[in-house]
Amino acid sequence: MTETMRALVIDRVGAPDELHIAEVPMPRRVSDEVLVRVVAAGVNPIDMKTRAGRGVSAAITGYPAVLGNDFAGVVETVPYAQHPLQPGDRVYGMGRVPRLGGSYAEFISVSSMSLTPMPATLGFVEAAAVPLAALTAWGAVIDTARAHDGQRMLIHAGAGGVGHFAVQFASYFGANVTATCSSRNADLVRALGARHVIDYERERFERVAHDQDVVIDLIGNGTDDTSTRSLDALRPDGLIVTVPTGSWPTMAEDAAARGIRATGYSVSPDARTLAVITRLIDDGAVRVHVEQEFPLEEGAEAHRVLEGGHVRGKLVLRVAPDPE
Repeated sequence: MTETMRALVIDRVGAPDELHIAEVPMPRRVSDEVLVRVVAAGVNPIDMKTRAGRGVSAAITGYPAVLGNDFAGVVETVPYAQHPLQPGDRVYGMGRVPRLGGSYAEFISVSSMSLTPMPATLGFVEAAAVPLAALTAWGAVIDTARAHDGQRMLIHAGAGGVGHFAVQFASYFGANVTATCSSRNADLVRALGARHVIDYERERFERVAHDQDVVIDLIGNGTDDTSTRSLDALRPDGLIVTVPTGSWPTMAEDAAARGIRATGYSVSPDARTLAVITRLIDDGAVRVHVEQEFPLEEGAEAHRVLEGGHVRGKLVLRVAPDPE
């Protein structure tokens, strides 16, 4: 195996044009890590924020830096002969960027607890769209909000990367889902399981949705004070789960003053939960929407599209051809 690999990197934080192709050292697999040959890599808001100098950029220890959390690919090497995964297996998962090199590269090395076999019903591009977004949705909707029959749940950005999974998970477990989205995405969000759809371009959601048990806030206060306004949609002692927590530094105090519970949420790589999500996908209970696929060389354009907002589902980078 060669000592270097092709990757999409940044030499400093900044605009999307900072992303460029370079030859970088191969990741060195250690301990329980599995080395994966990447076929496709998901593009997420955290990648965009980190590239711009926000997100987790403070943890970048050196350049060039390889971003990208989601991946789908083929196992190259494993920690020991009888490991549950074997060379040639099709796998997907998420890494720990920037503690380790990311998935915008030909290879990634990740903990065994960060990946699992791919859904049999998905190709590599669709699979790469799943891990971070689906695990975030599961953590917010299932682990934190405890979605259950009859629960009234308002989900912001129901057509987005995390949102389109959140709507499906909440609906699957019986919640009465109201979702916000643009008019062009209303039919999609209804098809995903939302009973009520609010076109945020025409209606103020807090005037339409009342006495909700839970709000899953995937937008934050950076856009039209969405987080703060969500308090008006909740019942007393309701719960707001805000994923972009940095946009609402007074979250705890503002919610407490209204008698409402509030928490942020941060996702972790979790092979066991991802395996459950895999079964839901293969059973047809959950579907994946990829808005657009870009070659790795056009990663900067993918970031520009994501920055523009209004992406339905996910964007994915094609790193290598499908293996034969």
